[in-house]
Amino acid sequence: MKKVMIIAVVALMTGWSSTVAVASNQVKDVQVMVQMADYTPIELKDLPQAVQDTLKKDFPEVAVKEAAVETAEDGTKTFKVTLVDADGAESEVFLNEKGEIIQ
Repeated sequence: MKKVMIIAVVALMTGWSSTVAVASNQVKDVQVMVQMADYTPIELKDLPQAVQDTLKKDFPEVAVKEAAVETAEDGTKTFKVTLVDADGAESEVFLNEKGEIIQ
């Protein structure tokens, strides 16, 4: 009878430790929320002159494919300009209203 009790206790402890090991290996889901800017497409001619000047000065060898603008709550505007180089590779540059490159 004593052997049966010892075997039962060992079996219970083994089952309990397996449960603890499994529980400690669980991965928790982590959610990351990123606020995406809401850019509105605009005509290239509608870019501020300061932005156009910066693009001509800093990126003379690339073509401007498209442009978009995002207006913040405080009224400041950020311009996203897509550039295409001679090989067809696209890149984006972000500028403020003063033509200063940001990000």
